[in-house]
Amino acid sequence: MSIGQTFLGLLESGPRHGYDLKKTYDDRFGHARPLHYGQVYATLSRLLKDGLVELDGVEPGEGPERKRYAVTSAGVSDVELWLASAEKPEPYLQNTLYTKVILALLTGRSAADLLDVQRAEHLRLMRELTRRKAGGDLADNLVCDHALFHLDADLRWLELTAARLDDLRRQVRA
Repeated sequence: MSIGQTFLGLLESGPRHGYDLKKTYDDRFGHARPLHYGQVYATLSRLLKDGLVELDGVEPGEGPERKRYAVTSAGVSDVELWLASAEKPEPYLQNTLYTKVILALLTGRSAADLLDVQRAEHLRLMRELTRRKAGGDLADNLVCDHALFHLDADLRWLELTAARLDDLRRQVRA
């Protein structure tokens, strides 16, 4: 996800401080990986340098001054282009799981055990997401459904790979 474009979109509703952007981002998009403050202010600095946001005001605070940012017309155009463009599908043809299976086979370790451990972790996370859906709103349910569908696809791959381990072992060692 592009944090910069997300910030620009959030700023379209009105100027905000970095803290407010972080809180809104984390509430809406960052359940699994909340932003670090350094990432927030580095992103805002880049957007400011690129002319996509501008300072809307500076207020004294208990600590450092609090800067309020507003999106510029160039920032609104940037968000419009981003939202209108398709994301490149990521087929994950050689992801980490695949690499681990092949390395286990090449080194004489148990690929079946590796797949079992991974299957258990996928199922654990699926149960957690299902519980989260029960207490969430529609937006949270959609995020959880997206993750669950991906995990389900991964589980099908794990099962298929486990069923083909003997053939794969012979092919890798040949």
